[in-house]
Amino acid sequence: MTEHRLILDTDPGIDDAMTFAFLRGREDVTIRAITTVYGNVDVGIATRNALFLADRFGIDAPVHAGAAGPLATPRRPAPAHVHGLDGFGDTRVADRFAAEAAEGNAAEAIVRLVRAEPGAISILAIGPLTNLALALALDPGIAGLVREVVIMGGSLGYGERRGNVTPVAEANVANDPVAADRVLGAAWPVTMVGLDVTARCILPAVLSARLAGEGAIGRFLYDISRDYEQLYRTHDGIDGCCIHDVAAAVRLVAPDLFETVSGPIRAVTSGIAAGQTILKPIDQSFPPGAWDGLPVQRAAIHVDVDRLLALYEAAIAR
Repeated sequence: MTEHRLILDTDPGIDDAMTFAFLRGREDVTIRAITTVYGNVDVGIATRNALFLADRFGIDAPVHAGAAGPLATPRRPAPAHVHGLDGFGDTRVADRFAAEAAEGNAAEAIVRLVRAEPGAISILAIGPLTNLALALALDPGIAGLVREVVIMGGSLGYGERRGNVTPVAEANVANDPVAADRVLGAAWPVTMVGLDVTARCILPAVLSARLAGEGAIGRFLYDISRDYEQLYRTHDGIDGCCIHDVAAAVRLVAPDLFETVSGPIRAVTSGIAAGQTILKPIDQSFPPGAWDGLPVQRAAIHVDVDRLLALYEAAIAR
């Protein structure tokens, strides 16, 4: 079994909470640090939520507060209609929780840990990519020392959903397209797990209810996801909810479940298509352009959903 030493960059978030639980239930994952970023909620709430989840799930890792907004573009409003004002479906379950974040900001923590364990650390980024871009700005050399970067974000149009905040843009990339473009263009191995696959990764309501009856973790995740599930039922006709962030975590530990395509990837940074991600296929020729000289990255385009759900269920049960 391959060991994964992990920095989790996150904006909790209901499906972020599911990802915390999934990773905690994996014997092959050690979370070395948690870094927080604005996105589903403001960064202060994200940090409180990450501290709460680490405590609730018994994750022994420091939590470092990160970016409060994007590098160069206006801050998009937090999607309270999706995750609630508190990030936990307005259950207010963490309102009275108090703990202190670790010393040093998220970007500094990423640089320090990657430098301390060269070649060993993977980064799972399930929020806007601002912290990763800031870490690269602090120390560009970390790109050659990171084992792997897996991001939940973007879309290439292989699935039914090209975007979820605009017709062409996924939320995490749209929240900071400048950071996304820099992260995708850096010389570290990135796998983009976007809406092409995550929109297909639906946690059925019946499975969520079954896990709620099997233990406290399943019950907690069920309780915070009632409005989240109802949103999908109302707007998409789905009897369940998408577990976007969990899909990215599964890609990290079980890459054989996914089919990918390869090529340089750019994020559009301004204009009507800001936040769109575009891959230049390595098996096609084009005139000189904006993708030239950039590293070849990977993007997931298909996933075995049944096996993914089985892994998730096993981890939550464990």
